[in-house]
Amino acid sequence: MQAHILNKIQSHLQTAQKISNLTHSIQKAANLAIATLKNGGKILLCGNGGSAAELAGRYKKERKGLSAIALTTNTSALTAIGNNYGYDFVFSRQVEALAQKGDLLWGISTSGNSINVLNAIKYAKEMGCKILGFSDKEGGEMKKICDILLLSPSHDTPRIQEMHLLMAHIICDLIKKATLKA
Repeated sequence: MQAHILNKIQSHLQTAQKISNLTHSIQKAANLAIATLKNGGKILLCGNGGSAAELAGRYKKERKGLSAIALTTNTSALTAIGNNYGYDFVFSRQVEALAQKGDLLWGISTSGNSINVLNAIKYAKEMGCKILGFSDKEGGEMKKICDILLLSPSHDTPRIQEMHLLMAHIICDLIKKATLKA
């Protein structure tokens, strides 16, 4: 059992080390988010498990709440849209209701092929939103439609999701630094 635990930790560390090759892309993603907020736009997040709590709430230190909405948290919208239109449209219908030109949609899909995330991205793009995506090493369909796509350097679902969280925390930290200066 100890060997198994150590193997998982080592796998995590090896994948995290590869993230250092993405510093320029992570910076571009943070700059896009910062510019969106500074220009009065909002950030909408969608994914099967994603959250905007650290943007709307706080990240490490107290600061003004940022305009961010997790499209995963409104159970009334999720169940009504899922019931009336199907699960493939739970995010795109919310994008239709909430997004405006100049906003940023941050889509997260481990495979890059989650239909509900792809539908939201396509709709947001049509509305004039910028698109930030998180996906696996290959990027799936998201690779074709995101303005910035951060590819987690792995095919292993736990490592992909761990790196998404690491990159998201880095971006939140950069947003915090930029917004505290303002």
